[in-house]
Amino acid sequence: MTTDQLGPRPCSPPRPSGDGPGRPTGDRLLFLGEALRTFHGTGALAPSGPDLVNALVVPVTSRPDRPLSVLEVGAGTGVVTRRLAQVLRPGDRLHMVEANPRFADRLRADAELARRGPEVGLRLSACRVEELPEGRAEGRAEGRAEAWNQAGDGVGHAGAGTSATGTATATGTGGERYDVIVSGLPFTNFEPAQVQHILDLYLRLLVPGGELTYFGYLGTTAARTLVSGTRHGARHRAVVRLLRRFEAAYGLGSRTVWRNLPPARAHLLRAPVTGRVRQPAGTAPTGSTAGSTGGAVSGAR
Repeated sequence: MTTDQLGPRPCSPPRPSGDGPGRPTGDRLLFLGEALRTFHGTGALAPSGPDLVNALVVPVTSRPDRPLSVLEVGAGTGVVTRRLAQVLRPGDRLHMVEANPRFADRLRADAELARRGPEVGLRLSACRVEELPEGRAEGRAEGRAEAWNQAGDGVGHAGAGTSATGTATATGTGGERYDVIVSGLPFTNFEPAQVQHILDLYLRLLVPGGELTYFGYLGTTAARTLVSGTRHGARHRAVVRLLRRFEAAYGLGSRTVWRNLPPARAHLLRAPVTGRVRQPAGTAPTGSTAGSTGGAVSGAR
């Protein structure tokens, strides 16, 4: 796992970014290529459209008048990331997590993110969200993230910082907590137990009252059964049931985005203000992944 601090590199020649008129086409081709190569981790054939992107960043655009610490999980080619970088203010912090190494390279080379990086404390972790130091129950030394030195003169370990809100950052593992989490993970490609584990982790990573967004494509359950067979269809339905229970416990509302290919529904949820996690009916206790069910195919990348 590596964590890169993104920003200008005055001591090095600029890296080609693909920014400019041809960037959207290049991003779509990259995304399609990765979807064909590893659809399990990508979960979509194309990045999300502008309307869906705007629905996912609502907790930031309707923000309180104070600095925010934001975590984006599954940043992909950066369509949501760039929108977040546009609306965040100096003093805010944006932490991107992307496990696909090709997508991570695309984010590192993005000139727009490099320009905004120093202003909004932008950093990239090339790993799964479960591999973050904040996600490790034991808080072991090997869980520390490595920070990329933008001057190109070495790599060091990134320690836990203080959140932009002034809230204590400890999650019980020495990691940061976040005001907002934007998730682009393809939940219905995962096993229910993994989805349960990730949702529990999101609740631990959010500050009390922090907000989470994710989305699911419409009409995918029947398509999954038709294309992949009854076993995968049953797993898909189990993941969807888990997400519906999670939304019943923590949901603030949802928005259907018809102007997206395919149409999608974005969900907005809030962590308990008291810090005590409510258990959705029929789920395992928080922190347990046994016997759970759960998600939504997400590709806001």
